[in-house]
Formats: sequence, structure tokens, C-alpha cells
Amino acid sequence: MRENGTGEESIDRPLTIALVVDTVGNQGNGTSNSALQWAAELERQGHHVRLVGIGAPEYPARVNKVPLVSWVASKQLMQFAQPSDTLFRTAFRGVDVVHVYMPFKFGRHAAKVARQMGIPVTAGFHLQPENVLYSAGPLRHIPGISGFLYWLFKHWLYKRIDHIHVPTEMTASLLRSHGYQAKLHVISNGYSPVYTPKPPAESSEDPDAASPVPFRIIASGRLAREKDQITLIKAVSMSRHAADIQLVIAGTGPLKHYLKFRAGRLLARKADIGFHKHADMPELLRSGDLFVHCSIADIESVSVIEAMACGLVPVIAASELSAASQFALLDESLFPVRDAALLARRIDWWIAHQRERVAWGAKYAQNTKEHYSVEASVHKFVDMEREAITDNAYSSAMS
Repeated sequence: MRENGTGEESIDRPLTIALVVDTVGNQGNGTSNSALQWAAELERQGHHVRLVGIGAPEYPARVNKVPLVSWVASKQLMQFAQPSDTLFRTAFRGVDVVHVYMPFKFGRHAAKVARQMGIPVTAGFHLQPENVLYSAGPLRHIPGISGFLYWLFKHWLYKRIDHIHVPTEMTASLLRSHGYQAKLHVISNGYSPVYTPKPPAESSEDPDAASPVPFRIIASGRLAREKDQITLIKAVSMSRHAADIQLVIAGTGPLKHYLKFRAGRLLARKADIGFHKHADMPELLRSGDLFVHCSIADIESVSVIEAMACGLVPVIAASELSAASQFALLDESLFPVRDAALLARRIDWWIAHQRERVAWGAKYAQNTKEHYSVEASVHKFVDMEREAITDNAYSSAMS
């Protein structure tokens, strides 16, 4: 570890950071997307990154097939990685810090090996237990099961971690309420700079004109029960402008066929429901007129950030288990979770108020640029890593 003249670590030297992610090479998974974006930004800021996981270019892991669980996870474009002492020791040799994304077997073993090598370990909390339970069928109705999962994740990994990255204050509050003792660093996952509004020369939106026909509503996210896209489909069918609305739900997941079936029965226009390549998402979002997010449980909702960055006004479900409602800048961007009738009224209001929609789209884009850039998030992340490195050095010196 390099030091400055005062005997303390230089705060401006580049770091070498190992990012441990079960599924790296899959840009359909939100955690994978975030890890890849942060890795690219860390490199741009002059640091060195070693990605460790399935699909990683230099340090690839093998797939760990867990009966039934892997099948369910694959529907969310996620795989579990197989731990390997050889892989970890090779990847961690010479790194300053190891950052673990998930509390599963791969991440837990990575943390253990790093500690054996005397390397500080930090972790991110990216998997909300409530999200897990919504994919678990009847199990989610067992009393106390949510609290048990918070305890289990803590037991598995987080009780041995002194610095945890959480994307939102809501997540931090949930962890504190479940007895997590580590220092919690609230840092947005941020959004990639490829998400930008249409250039003025390309924008065809006249604030004094009527709303376009078809009026394109976009949603993005895993096609799963906790994302509650069925409420959006019902709301569109209840809208006064139902015949003029084109619905796009970008994502994949276990409810794909169910949602397509219900949309086919309820909607006047054929809905586009299914996977869109990550590289195509900025252009898709810029083609929209309104973004709707119905999720019941969300740690942050990066899809909403990306939509706002592209100049889309969001309409967001207000849920106690979702942090997404923090992004709303006015009441017309909120509706009570699962309330399809009120969501339909919100949609109708934005269709009827073209001037307000254009103006607020620009405000959302500017606000997102100021507060949620991946550049700013990575700067804060590096500060956390430096703090963990300093704490580890101090603890080693005292022992």
C-alpha cells in the first residue's frame, strides 16, 4: 500500500478493485448492468478493475447449478457462480480491495479468501428479500419470512462486512431496522451517459400540439409478480384514450406469457412485451411519451432513472417497499400501488396536458443529470473503498 509523507495512504492514487458478481456477462440483469457500468466508469476515472464471475473476460467463473433455484433465477437472467479458491487467489493477487455484490455462495467464499489474503472486503446490498419472496409463490405468506431472509443474508455475509453500499435511504432504513451494524453508504447505482434526451433538432414535440397518436407508454423491468405490470395493462385498458395508446413493456421473466395473454385480451392495440437488448434501451426510451413504473418492491429502480435521463416523465407506484417514488417531482407522477383506476387517471392527465408533459420531461432530465450520474456515484464508491482500506490497515496494525 502506498503512503504519502504523513504515513497515511495517498487519497488520490488509483485503486485496483476486484468486483465479484455471480453473473457478469449478461446485460439483461440489473445487477450485472450496474457492475459493468461501474467497472467502465472506474477505469475511465483511472482505477483498475478485475471483474470476477460468470462471463467475466479475464476471471470467468463456472456456473453452479442449484436444483430448482437456478431454474427460477434463469428466468430473471441470473445464474449462480461456482466458488473457486484458485480463481479468487489469482484474481485478488495485488488488489487493494474486494467488493462483493451478492450474499450467495460465490460472494461469501470470495470474501473469505480475500480476508485470508489480508485484503479488505466491502459489499453491496442489491437483493431485496421482498423481491425474492415475490418469486417464491406461497412461501411469501409465511409470517416472519421476510425478516428471516434479512437475518439470513446478514448471517451469510453482511455481519462480517464493515462497509456496505446501499442504493437508497429506504434500503438503509430497512437494514438498520433488521439489525445491520455496518456503516451504510447510500450511493445511487446511477445511470450511464448513453441515456440522454433527444437533441432539440430531433424532437418533434410541439408543446402546443395535441398529444401524439399512438401515445407510447413504456415500462421496463423484470416480468415478475413484484413488478406488477398487470396493473399497468389494466390501467391502459381503463384509460379514456385506450384506443390511442401503444404499450411497450421491455423485460423478460416468468410472467411474460401471462402478461402477453392479458394484454391481448384487454388492450385495443397490440402490446410489445418482451426482451430488448440493453444497447437498444436508450433509443427505445427516447421514442416514448410516458414512462410507468408499477413495482411493489424495489431497492432503487435504475430503469426509472434511465427513463428520466432520456426526458420521459415517470408515473410511479407509491409503495412502502419501493424506493422509486423518491424520484417523483409532482403529484401527477405518483399513484397508490396496485391502483389501476387512479393510474388510468394519471395517464389520461398527461395525455391531456401535452405542454406540461414536455416541460416536465425536460425538468426530469435535468434533475436526473444533476443527481444520479454514474460518474458521481463512482466517486462516492471510491471514497467508500478508500475508507475500508484505511480501516483495514489500522486494524492490521493494531492486531
